[in-house]
Amino acid sequence: MSVLIYIELDNGSIKKTSLETVAYGAKVAAQTGGQAIVLAIGKSHSDELEKAGDFGAEKVLHASDEKLSHENSMAYADILVQAAESTQSKIIILPKSGLGDAMAARAAAKLKAGIVSGVTALPETEGGFQVTRSIFTGKAFSTVEIKSDIKILVVKKNAIELDESSVGTVKATVETFSPQLRDADFQATVVEVEKASGEVSLTEAQVIVSGGRGMKGPENWQPLVDLANALGAATGCSKPVSDLDWRPHHEHIGQTGIKVAPNLYIACGISGAIQHLAGVNGSKCIVVINKDPEAPFFKAADYGIVGDVFEILPKLTEAAKAIK
Repeated sequence: MSVLIYIELDNGSIKKTSLETVAYGAKVAAQTGGQAIVLAIGKSHSDELEKAGDFGAEKVLHASDEKLSHENSMAYADILVQAAESTQSKIIILPKSGLGDAMAARAAAKLKAGIVSGVTALPETEGGFQVTRSIFTGKAFSTVEIKSDIKILVVKKNAIELDESSVGTVKATVETFSPQLRDADFQATVVEVEKASGEVSLTEAQVIVSGGRGMKGPENWQPLVDLANALGAATGCSKPVSDLDWRPHHEHIGQTGIKVAPNLYIACGISGAIQHLAGVNGSKCIVVINKDPEAPFFKAADYGIVGDVFEILPKLTEAAKAIK
């Protein structure tokens, strides 16, 4: 039974979250005795796609066409279905993202497949097929049994460790995949894409330094940026900060903004409203800096510093530079 793993590309490079998905899919393939096959859609090159083999993939199917230059969930889902049928894959795995969720839902309807999103662990395959998923914005977990012939799993970010046990020794073979493109999937087309450049992507960042209203204004943001630069981190902010136009809206982290799952999340002057917590609870380690010892964020923190952010941030930056 083949396992088909969809990977997302960013300017031709495989996203870290997709490498996690490949590592997960390869382990599922080993469990079920199948072959781990990767599907990549969009422009890239063989050397980059072969990296999927480092994380357990045996083969990469690459679909590239000028029409596929921009992410199109309808067209991409169609290609995913065609690839699943071509490889006779009964298990399909995608990374959890806006695109991954949309593709998974469409593909599930077309294939009459059972679908579970937010998967956090390898399936239990003795006496059935059960997976664990995160629910209630990460506050609890549920075990779900999939009884359909075809199964679609959407893997939560940062749920899979990319350690030495994930890494293989064989390069994946890259094959051209030429799907049928339906005109109906291209009734809506992308006219223009505005992308933040020269910054670390929030969704891919290993470390994020984020600020709230405790920073007191956009003119006071430099100490936070200095720490982010010293750590090689991305910068983020709470919803009130983006609403006040202190920071650009693409930095807004939370339930209604970007959901992140870095290894380290440093919150500076953020009280910790439930909507913000819902966007960061996938983080492996949360450090909170706030002068209010009663700030709700401290309850969710792994480490807390009670004090003035404008005194603490320069000291942290100094320490980070000294370590480097």
